[in-house]
Amino acid sequence: MNGYLAAEPQTDPDATFRNFQRHNVGRAADHFGVTVTGTPSFGWRLRTIGTPVDGRHGACWLRVVSEEPQWAQGHAWTGNLDGNTITTVHKPRVLDVFEWPERDWRNQRAELMTLMPGEPCSSTDVLWTLPNVSAAWWRDLRQSVDTLAVIPTERTYADQVRVTDRIRTRFGDTVDTTVTHWATAHSDLHWSNLMRPDFGILDWELWGTAPEGTDAATLLCHSLLVPTVAEQVHDLFADRLDTPSGRIAQLNVAARLLNRIDGGDYPDLAEPLHRHVRTLLI
Repeated sequence: MNGYLAAEPQTDPDATFRNFQRHNVGRAADHFGVTVTGTPSFGWRLRTIGTPVDGRHGACWLRVVSEEPQWAQGHAWTGNLDGNTITTVHKPRVLDVFEWPERDWRNQRAELMTLMPGEPCSSTDVLWTLPNVSAAWWRDLRQSVDTLAVIPTERTYADQVRVTDRIRTRFGDTVDTTVTHWATAHSDLHWSNLMRPDFGILDWELWGTAPEGTDAATLLCHSLLVPTVAEQVHDLFADRLDTPSGRIAQLNVAARLLNRIDGGDYPDLAEPLHRHVRTLLI
């Protein structure tokens, strides 16, 4: 076993599942003929694991997602590979894919992809400190979001029915949720999916059509613990956020995050997010 994939003591269910994910990476690395060259990192609720590898393509990134069978399908399951059609935004490219079942319990999907230079702007989705990025980085962010917005796709992240249900379930039936402008969005544009010092965007599972302003709204809501950055994000995307569709995009993102908070994620974000929502519901 590669030393980077050594098992940890199985002291609790999470430790057991991390070891399972390390085993999955080892199996995928053997399939692709690559060598793990760094310590793996785990994604949200351990459903993904990723690690640097080296092989015939040179330095790459190996990512494995593990899902229950009913979720191992659809746009989110193939989002990274589908994203290969996007060539005008700085992002990873999937080189190869390998899928296998773990009996009838889980399905795994391994993706070997190009390695992005630099590091994520944050180790967490929510920003806690200044991101230490350049003015050119901010310009590249705006240009990339604008470029993506007009790329045609049949993929859908959030349609009118989903937007209305999510917002009204959280904020009440009287909220006007009519979206008049739609755009292609990354749909998970938070700080651990953004690279520095050179700009780049990771994790394209969810990209697709969404209310215009969704990416700006997502980044804004994940920035609220650092008010100066939240203000900078707002100013950069004011023409997308300060519109009827932009308001709905923000409410949709906020509802999604509040659902996550109810499940135990991002507890410190709850109060600033509620304050932000109140400004949108006036």
